Amino acid sequence: MLQVSSPSRRDVLRSASGAVAATTCGVGCGHHTDSSSSRPAGPTEPPSSGAASGRATPAGHAPRGPVRFPGLPPRIAHGPRDGSAVALTFHGQGDAELARSLLSEAERAGARVTVLAVGTWLDEHPELARRVLDGGHELGNHTMRHRAVCALPADEAYAEITECADRLRRLTGTIGGWFRPSQARTATDLVTRLAARAGYPHVLSYDVDSLDFQDPGPDAVRDAVLGQVRAGSVVSLHFGHSGTLTALPPVLDGLRRRGLRAVTATELMHSDGVATTARRKRRTETG
Repeated sequence: MLQVSSPSRRDVLRSASGAVAATTCGVGCGHHTDSSSSRPAGPTEPPSSGAASGRATPAGHAPRGPVRFPGLPPRIAHGPRDGSAVALTFHGQGDAELARSLLSEAERAGARVTVLAVGTWLDEHPELARRVLDGGHELGNHTMRHRAVCALPADEAYAEITECADRLRRLTGTIGGWFRPSQARTATDLVTRLAARAGYPHVLSYDVDSLDFQDPGPDAVRDAVLGQVRAGSVVSLHFGHSGTLTALPPVLDGLRRRGLRAVTATELMHSDGVATTARRKRRTETG
């Protein structure tokens, strides 16, 4: 395997604990049981932004760069469980009109989502980067070509991350808020380190898999999400599938009925649950 020794662009190399094998599913992104420590292990500190971070306006129209959340691990699969927020995350590729319609549906319900965009999709539809942000949503990196990034040599995997980051920077001014590996539910140690080197202190996984990329029909997508989701969940969904678009309104209605609200992944990690955990930690430390 080639060595990765060139200087860091934005962040120092962070090592991730526990190797995770990534297996792929052949259609969408890989799916497997995650045995890594991807959930917050203990209390967190109030989040702060690193060198690559951006700040969104209250309306959410400004691009947001990666944020480092002290106390959270390099690989994150969900947010705080004691709040009322969830994050709907969409793998960004496929038919552009379906993507626009899905964003409009989310906005009608007052929901904000996180779009992890594929670089080649951004090349084909550069206007969608601004459309995502103008809707108050969040944009992130899902590799350049949607290859099985966890199975690639280090130099090729790094190129997949940085080439998409360059597209995002050119279109929005930042490298996006998150990196998610393509064709893998959870990043390997190597890909986690490469992502940190590219400027992403955390790699975003998920704890709810809708399996919508298999096109099981909108009812199945709705049931898969509502059957698994709970406070703090990060839900995996995909653009480019009409069943996902049809399923979105009943999914959002089901969340509302449970007292849950759909926010961006960064907002989820910034939510009251994080602050509550930090306060508990301080009380414990002071006796």
